[in-house]
Amino acid sequence: MQNLSHPRHNRSTLAKRLRQLSFAVVAFGGCSAFSPSEPELPAGAVPLGAQPSYTAWFERTEACSGLAGQFKQIQWFVVPDAETFQTSAGPKVGMWEKVGNVARIIIAGKYVGHEMVIRHEMLHHLLDREGHPPEYFVTRCRLTWESWSSGVADR
Repeated sequence: MQNLSHPRHNRSTLAKRLRQLSFAVVAFGGCSAFSPSEPELPAGAVPLGAQPSYTAWFERTEACSGLAGQFKQIQWFVVPDAETFQTSAGPKVGMWEKVGNVARIIIAGKYVGHEMVIRHEMLHHLLDREGHPPEYFVTRCRLTWESWSSGVADR
């Protein structure tokens, strides 16, 4: 003889389980909607291994700025074959951004070996900020297009 439960009991148990499942989906699956997301990389950006010259350039940037930082905290990206890449602030040849405890530097492909562009973004990392305080970018390190050209003999 087969033991069948009362149909009403089955419906209430099923409804209760569906409510629990709905709560679990919202509680666990919905959390990602509330967590901060990483900023998107520019279109076409791919990971880049730090070039051999970058370590010496980082040390040079630490020296001119009087600041110390962690080179290994930087994640490097390149937009291959690009002269510039599009950002919300307009076209750029390089960009620094902080994502949690990791700094990301994105470089347009044409500038991967350009000392001023790379060191300019490194200085953002050392300062841990956006913007271009003249004391650091112009006076101390000469890491703007204008100051770089005028200080070539000093490097």
